[in-house]
Amino acid sequence: MTALYKRITLATSLLLSILSTTVNAQESTDTPYVRLETSMGGITLKLYPEKAPITVANFLDYVDSGHYDNTVFHRVISNFMVQGGGFDTDLVEKPTKDPIVNESKNKLHNIRGSVAMARTSDPDSASAQFFINQRSNLRLDWAPGKVGYTVFGEVVDGMGVVDFISTAKTGPATATTSQGQATFGDVPVDAIVLKKALRVSAP
Repeated sequence: MTALYKRITLATSLLLSILSTTVNAQESTDTPYVRLETSMGGITLKLYPEKAPITVANFLDYVDSGHYDNTVFHRVISNFMVQGGGFDTDLVEKPTKDPIVNESKNKLHNIRGSVAMARTSDPDSASAQFFINQRSNLRLDWAPGKVGYTVFGEVVDGMGVVDFISTAKTGPATATTSQGQATFGDVPVDAIVLKKALRVSAP
């Protein structure tokens, strides 16, 4: 009886190991990861296409096209978030594709380390700009009667870099937008550059 029990236990452990390996392999194949190489260090993002399919596809299109290369984090607010993806190193807004539909009803939360799309007061106005929550900002979440900011991924490596970026000295600066000249109030005095964004394998 003991020998039979040991064989059953061994077979069960082997099966669980195979299933675990299969699930992990499936995730590494289906789950996209993006590396942001910044002037302050690297940040790796894990994306959630099953929760925010339109948003993830849109973000990856911008990554693959090189849109994010040599852009800056133009809005940095300590103990809140860091935002980038829209302006080059001269603070000139880069052209974007059409905006996408808001997917904040996916109920992913704007917690520390989550990545979300920036937008205007129009819920369906997000295009290329994104932000990383440096702390939990649940007031940005979807709620009944209130559209939120779509979370579509999270930082899995490099959160210390995000924290470091958030300490940057900031001030007002003039930017060139699609609507003309505008003054932004939370621009790092010394540019923090997103040098390259690229797809990577699971860390």
